[in-house]
Amino acid sequence: MARIGVFVCWCGSNIAATVDVERVAELAAELPGVAYASSYKYMCSDPGQSLIAEAIKENDLDRVVVAACSPSLHEPTFRGCLEIEGLNPYMLEIANIREQCSWVHENREEATEKALELIAMAVARSRKNKPLFPSSIPVERRALIIGGGDIRDAGRHRHRICRL
Repeated sequence: MARIGVFVCWCGSNIAATVDVERVAELAAELPGVAYASSYKYMCSDPGQSLIAEAIKENDLDRVVVAACSPSLHEPTFRGCLEIEGLNPYMLEIANIREQCSWVHENREEATEKALELIAMAVARSRKNKPLFPSSIPVERRALIIGGGDIRDAGRHRHRICRL
């Protein structure tokens, strides 16, 4: 059975101004498979990552869900944290509660409910995750291109039929 840790970020006041992050963390702790849940002001900071690292060790977590900002911003940060602690870095899910909740809602109750729903979906995805591993395959550095043409002509000749 999965042992998931859920870490809800305040992002200073970016998230906490609209989302009740402490309540979200309390409710996330009750989701199936969640062994640990907490909130912190800046999860992406060194102290926030230390909190995640300690929770992984102390609670024998094998998956992590971070509820914070856009994955494009800090996914490498959190994957690196998991990897340092010996977890497969792909056992991470990020629920974007800053851009998808806090920044688009004015009603605190609605934003909080939506944040919990996004976290519940991330937890459900996390339960189904399987470790991924980098791999490489040999590449043949030869190619034959037939009818490549000039890229500037691509729009004009998209319906041209080639007969052999």
